[in-house]
Amino acid sequence: MEFLQYVLDFFLNLDQHLFTMIIDYGVWIYLILFLIIFVETGLVVMPFLPGDSLLFAAGTFCAGVIGATGETASLNLWIVLVLLLIAAILGDTTNYLLGEKLGLKMLNWNVKGKPLVNPKYIAQTQEFYEKNGPKTIIIARFVPIVRTFAPFVAGIGSMHYSTFIRYNIIGAFAWVVGLTLMGYFFGNIPFVQQNFETVIFGIIGLSLLPMLWEYINMKFIKKKSENQ
Repeated sequence: MEFLQYVLDFFLNLDQHLFTMIIDYGVWIYLILFLIIFVETGLVVMPFLPGDSLLFAAGTFCAGVIGATGETASLNLWIVLVLLLIAAILGDTTNYLLGEKLGLKMLNWNVKGKPLVNPKYIAQTQEFYEKNGPKTIIIARFVPIVRTFAPFVAGIGSMHYSTFIRYNIIGAFAWVVGLTLMGYFFGNIPFVQQNFETVIFGIIGLSLLPMLWEYINMKFIKKKSENQ
């Protein structure tokens, strides 16, 4: 429970935490960012980490952020882009292999009487996957929760690896480069700095639109078929 509270606090105050971590950890911050993106995309039991907001925030710090004391915290844009792109690709690949080798077994694993892998999320992802096919691997990059479960479901469904890795790389590039550069170019605009938390929630809201659209579309199709 304490870990979840820490994650929530980290998410809500991402800009403040990143500033402190960059100052305190120096070059080690790159490893920390790498691990967060890898774990969120690579471990099916960790879907709640702040991937979208972290990429945007990292991009903001690549442009340099000046703290209240006048101290500047900054990251190297090229190092961030390359490392987090690798982390995203390796994360999805790991998740795919977990689904392929252990997927059906993991669905039956329980911890303290609760399923290790939430079957509700699996069902949602399978529904999303059935609707969009292999391109789900790309679309899912921008959808929290589904992003973590899509490669796992692809592994269970035995999607051919050559197909998966192609969509994996395209999706990772669009996600990492797109959101990081958004932060780099827009993160230091005064309005964004003064409303950073609101902007982060806005990014997450936008990332949920594809799933919301599919949900509404499927409801409409279902209702239409029932009326025929």
